[in-house]
Amino acid sequence: MIEWLKKVSLFDNLNDEQLEHILRISHRRSLAAGTTLFHEKEMGLTFYVVLSGSIKLFTRSNTGEEKILSLVNSGESFGELSLLDGRPRSATAQTLEPTTVLELSSEQFMDLLQAHFDITRGILAELCRRLRTTNEHVNDLTFLDGRTRVLKNLIALANKNGKRDGNIISIPVSLNYDELAQMAGVTKAVLSEVIRELESRGVLQFGINEYKLNLLKLRG
Repeated sequence: MIEWLKKVSLFDNLNDEQLEHILRISHRRSLAAGTTLFHEKEMGLTFYVVLSGSIKLFTRSNTGEEKILSLVNSGESFGELSLLDGRPRSATAQTLEPTTVLELSSEQFMDLLQAHFDITRGILAELCRRLRTTNEHVNDLTFLDGRTRVLKNLIALANKNGKRDGNIISIPVSLNYDELAQMAGVTKAVLSEVIRELESRGVLQFGINEYKLNLLKLRG
């Protein structure tokens, strides 16, 4: 278990004794795909660290339409915002695949922040990154066309999760077409049109829970 914690960027500067302490005060949960950890507008009581698997954070409109805000993968954390400001959850969290998380209560989370400045600084850096991402997304929705947004989103997923072999980047993804469209801020029809175009040019190849980008043809 301690080896899993060493892969969490938030705990980069902690020693084995400190990591063992986190394991003692936290609770590990294994979740099936499609499990909801919390709902938007609920009060937040728990901080989460993803040990394996992936989770989508999303909001839902009054008509039931979803908008994915971000994906949280192995080694990343989420759920701190509501604990820090005492306000309800800003999004719903749901697993995309079988996932294992480490849970810390609000009190345990605050104790960690007080005891370890490196963790506090990591949380602040993550919140800043999310704010920048939100600002960039608003800019994209305002100034970029649908095709460009789809391309940018696919490349962003490749940069974050992809494994490169020569000119080919393989990206594991548990999102369906609807969810990919939500992330890019386009309709499913626009997403399908762009994907068909990229596949016909050999830029993109979709498989089961994975897609591949050909960088050579993407630049061409």
